[in-house]
Amino acid sequence: MPRQAQRLAAIGVASLVALTLSACIGGSPDPMPVPTSSGSGTPTPTPTPTRIPIFHPTGTAAANHLFFDYVNEDYWGHYKMGPGADIVTNLANHGFNKADMEVTYDTTALNIPADSIIVSVRMQGECLIGQLSPTAYTSVIAPVLGTGKCLVGVTRPIDW
Repeated sequence: MPRQAQRLAAIGVASLVALTLSACIGGSPDPMPVPTSSGSGTPTPTPTPTRIPIFHPTGTAAANHLFFDYVNEDYWGHYKMGPGADIVTNLANHGFNKADMEVTYDTTALNIPADSIIVSVRMQGECLIGQLSPTAYTSVIAPVLGTGKCLVGVTRPIDW
């Protein structure tokens, strides 16, 4: 092959390599195809509304646990832990008996805000106990203590 033909072949190969490599690194990518709906098929079902639990005034703690959680979680969702008096009042406004409730203090003995507030309701020999903190709400059902109370230690008088 003559020298000039070799040069032309080398230039052609180099051009082809350069063109191939430039396609790998430059330019914008081709858009991805987006699936479209033809309008046929099964419609998306409408979600079923969540049922609100029912309060059973003469029921057990277990029968009212979902309602207790519903009331406290709704309160927590709006106010996080809030003052204990407001938590008790909210439960009372939803039917729970204040005389059967206990609540911890909002502040410690050093007058520092409490990390959480615990509220309880005695129902038929059991206790619904809820703990509200700035980050979470949790609850449990527990037996009434030998003292007749649900919470250990000194609790805030419910006198409002």
